[in-house]
Amino acid sequence: MNNLHIQDATKEMYPAIKTQRIEAYRIYKDKLPVDHWKALEQTLSSDADEQEGVELMVAILNEKIVGSVVLFPAKTTAYEFIDELDYPEIRMLAVAKEAQGKGVASALVKECIKRTHAKDLPAIGLHTGEFMTDAIRLYEGFGFQRLPEFDFEPADDGIVVRAYHLELAERASV
Repeated sequence: MNNLHIQDATKEMYPAIKTQRIEAYRIYKDKLPVDHWKALEQTLSSDADEQEGVELMVAILNEKIVGSVVLFPAKTTAYEFIDELDYPEIRMLAVAKEAQGKGVASALVKECIKRTHAKDLPAIGLHTGEFMTDAIRLYEGFGFQRLPEFDFEPADDGIVVRAYHLELAERASV
């Protein structure tokens, strides 16, 4: 994947990013109750990633967007279900189907960690649905640890969104 690179998204890319996100997450549509899927779909297409201080990054491969991720800064409300956190939050990581399994998600997570570390922040966090087993494996592979006290159940349907946290102080770089 030597021609894969990560860059900040431009406004012109936003519609394509949102469409790609929904397509990437569509694999969960039949695994979720209808109301939960509708809420997830609404979140993926929302303008939350356009707030001031939020970093929206894309993965480009052969001049095509093949993935994206959002990094919310510390002390912002990344989710309506939990209070502000003292560290940045990774959100809405998505990889196009044709690029899955090629290191795109890892490259996007590494970029989030690198940017957080460059700001001398001690930690980074994220939330992911308990049904997203590949994502959980990816995050745990980076050393993210569970923080169950920050879990939430957005649709009151028994499906938990798990909190994870990675301490960066002892990590020189990724």
